Amino acid sequence: MPDAVSTDFSHSTVRRRLFELFNNQTEALTMTQTEKPSNNGKVVALAVAGAFGGFLFGFDASVINGAVNAIQDEYALTATLTGFAVASALLGAAAGAYLGGRVGDRYGRIPVMLLGSIMFFVSSVGSAFAFSVYDLVLWRVVGGLGIGLASVVAPAYIAEISPRAMRGRLGSLQQLAITIGIFSALLSDALFANSAGGAGEPSLFGIDAWRWMFLACAFPAAVYFVIAKILPESPRFLVLKDRETEARAVFTRLWPNGDVEREIRNIRASIKEDALGQRVGSLRGKTLGLRPIVWVGILLSVFQQFVGINVIFFYSTTLWKAVGFAESSSLTISVLTGLTNIAVTFIAIALIDRVGRRPILMTGSIGMTLSLATMAIAFSQAVTVDGEIALPGAWGGIALVAANVFVVFFGASWGPVVWVLLGEMFPNTIRVKALGVAAAAQWIANFLIAVTFPSMAAVSLPLTYGVYALFAALSFVFVLTKIPETNGMSLDEASTLLPPRNAAKIAARTASKQGEVRSGREAALRR
Repeated sequence: MPDAVSTDFSHSTVRRRLFELFNNQTEALTMTQTEKPSNNGKVVALAVAGAFGGFLFGFDASVINGAVNAIQDEYALTATLTGFAVASALLGAAAGAYLGGRVGDRYGRIPVMLLGSIMFFVSSVGSAFAFSVYDLVLWRVVGGLGIGLASVVAPAYIAEISPRAMRGRLGSLQQLAITIGIFSALLSDALFANSAGGAGEPSLFGIDAWRWMFLACAFPAAVYFVIAKILPESPRFLVLKDRETEARAVFTRLWPNGDVEREIRNIRASIKEDALGQRVGSLRGKTLGLRPIVWVGILLSVFQQFVGINVIFFYSTTLWKAVGFAESSSLTISVLTGLTNIAVTFIAIALIDRVGRRPILMTGSIGMTLSLATMAIAFSQAVTVDGEIALPGAWGGIALVAANVFVVFFGASWGPVVWVLLGEMFPNTIRVKALGVAAAAQWIANFLIAVTFPSMAAVSLPLTYGVYALFAALSFVFVLTKIPETNGMSLDEASTLLPPRNAAKIAARTASKQGEVRSGREAALRR
């Protein structure tokens, strides 16, 4: 695991930054206290609009849940090929996340949103009318590209328009939008399947219900395109491109009572300091070829997926059918799980700027470990009755409760908080690129979990969930040892996330010495 001690900033730079932060506390407090609620309405509205990409991200990724069995029957797929068909969108998502960072840095956040909306629309129509599993995979990859673009640009955009006091809550809107998208996909799956009498049965105009599940994504994709056309560009991107007049206009409109000039000065200073250490915008470093802060983002993303959360949202209908539930009941359970996911995201939104990032993540890790271990034990009790697998006695209920407890702890912690951290932890000049790399790693990890689940489940469900429980336990250790707290920092202050060891003590001693020098000068003047 990469060392969390960054080499990106010199000791002198960090001492100066921390000393400046110390002396600016009164100014920052005054600025925060003078901000009025009237400032916040426009910011919240833009953050909600920017997060709409997260809705499509959740919808497009999860819509296949209700269609898995129908697709498997339609094209006579093996477990391995089924897993690949489900996970193929995630390969596109990894590529989209990686490319999104570069496109976003070169052309801006808004063009990336527009491109993503087009890909969502094309994927929706193409998947709905696929004539074989091969072109279905192709259209799912196109949709995955849109998912990847949305996963990069939405958290970056929200972080870059948000005041520091609201950034955690507004950043959580990305995860809330994802959970609403997941719920909407699961709900539409259930409605189409139940109204037709099954996902593989004809529905409206004689088109199979599973095809309507994919087609349903076309409408929100069109809405996202319209939203992206009316959003202003990120002011931080404008400063990076020397378009400060435009950036100032955006900040003034968003924060009419805020200190716009101070914010622009902070952005300029952050960009200048990044340029002192290395070539502007480079992700390269001495730790296995990357900067340590980038590795932290990558590992955060990997742990978020290796706990197996998307098995619930990709395969829950198949999972519950495999242990004895009927298709209609399995779909209903999936919808309720999606609704639970939405509800608990509000908990994270309420607590993230009060409690902080680290405590929420560590609490979530503990809860996920215990609930996943409980699911492993429950599935180990499965028996075969008349050729059908079932969970005897109370074990079916225990498995259901444990699965939803797992969703509760994930949705209130690792779901939203990881996106907030990824949106705020990187320096300005690499923010979107680093987000792209971290999001790409997340999608690759997601792909590995999704593509291996059918085969692993066929071997042993208890072993599968035992592995997920192990990664949940390891995520606690990772946060405890590698993740510092960023709550209450400005976006530019948070980019000094991993300073050299003892930098705070050095800065305090420097401040003390400078204070003594000033006192000596004043005494000399009085003489």
